[in-house]
Amino acid sequence: MPKISSAKNNRIDLRVTQEQKEILEQAAHLKGVSLSAYTILRLLPVAQQDIAAQERLMLSNRDRDLLMASLDNPPVLQGKLKSAIAKHLEKYDL
Repeated sequence: MPKISSAKNNRIDLRVTQEQKEILEQAAHLKGVSLSAYTILRLLPVAQQDIAAQERLMLSNRDRDLLMASLDNPPVLQGKLKSAIAKHLEKYDL
């Protein structure tokens, strides 16, 4: 997760309708914070959740079981994949 700097020298401009602005201002007022602070307080956690969800791989139980079985008992390599891996290992002296 990116570190949040305490220096607030960057801007984000949002275009909203008058009604949207009034709703946001009312909500900010109810929380006792500025509109900018309210926007950050509400949006930042959602953005962090979106990033975390994108970075996480979700598998069904069936897919998880298949993955674990493949890791426990990997299939025997053959054909083009086997020769490609051998060439790669030879090329990079691995």
